[in-house]
Amino acid sequence: MALATRPLGRSGLRITRLGFGSWAVGGGGWSFGWGPQDDAASLATMRHALELGINWIDTAAVYGLGHSEDVVGRLLRELPPSKRPLIFTKCGLVWDEHDPMTPPRQVLKPDSIRRECEASLRRLGVERIDLYQFHWPDETGTAVEDSWAAMAKLVEEGKVRAAGVSNFDVALLDRCEAIRHVDSLQPPFSVINRATAKQEIPWCASHDAGVIVYSPMQSGLLTDSFTAERVSSLAADDWRRRAPEFQPPRLGRNLRLRDALRPIAQRHGASVSSVAIAWALAWPGVTGAIVGARTPMHVDGWVDAASIMLTPQDLDEIAAAIRQTRAGAGPVAAVRSRVSRHTVAG
Repeated sequence: MALATRPLGRSGLRITRLGFGSWAVGGGGWSFGWGPQDDAASLATMRHALELGINWIDTAAVYGLGHSEDVVGRLLRELPPSKRPLIFTKCGLVWDEHDPMTPPRQVLKPDSIRRECEASLRRLGVERIDLYQFHWPDETGTAVEDSWAAMAKLVEEGKVRAAGVSNFDVALLDRCEAIRHVDSLQPPFSVINRATAKQEIPWCASHDAGVIVYSPMQSGLLTDSFTAERVSSLAADDWRRRAPEFQPPRLGRNLRLRDALRPIAQRHGASVSSVAIAWALAWPGVTGAIVGARTPMHVDGWVDAASIMLTPQDLDEIAAAIRQTRAGAGPVAAVRSRVSRHTVAG
């Protein structure tokens, strides 16, 4: 099955509008895990995503404290080179080997970046990472110019093909861009979490940088079956139990917004999840969206988002629902104009 692709900025990479997110593949037992996950199920799910045409997998060293990359590496080793997807991973979150439940530190020291890159290459079993990204801004006092220069060196050495960042604001993006072009930004973005549509996504559009958004389904909230009661049944080590969007009063507003997507989903013969993802993909400047899954059936529930074209009426209905429910924060709708790419807040 073939899915349409788009260029990721001017990196030279062409990616499908949906990518497979392997956060949950890391399993439980660490501070931001999703609870237990069977490796065989993860492999079957990723194979299914590739069979449906998805051509990239997004992972990170910290997911499962190396385990997600290990499992992705197992997948790559069983595939012929011509069938292998593009692999995107991240560095900059350093964990405590003796206490996996301690939140990782945000470290972008040049020597740490290099060590993490070498470790990721080994776990993945590849000679070059297609897109290497800083996961979060540094908290050790390291100048971002030094960090980004280290990333540029990895590109020069052929260990990394394209270089990106995740969770960076415009000030940090500007500082990186002065050293080397930022090939892509990975920000959180959903119909609930819309904050990055105000500055960061427009920055990327104006600098020819790709945007691959994460959590377009708000970590499962924007799915047909999620309920308030389900929060209490999440695994004890599932990070969502502690997340504000999964707690009252935000949870109620978020679920009311989810419910407002149902008539639109029915019109398109699609799931609420697919409509939520399609909304993120429709935003000007967004190249693709990262979507996770635990089973092949989960992939089937959202893969059609790549082909859903939301109408102006659909987008107006969603904007009205955001205002009515007061769910989330950030711009409500993109101005639909042939000239303007600016956004408006509601």
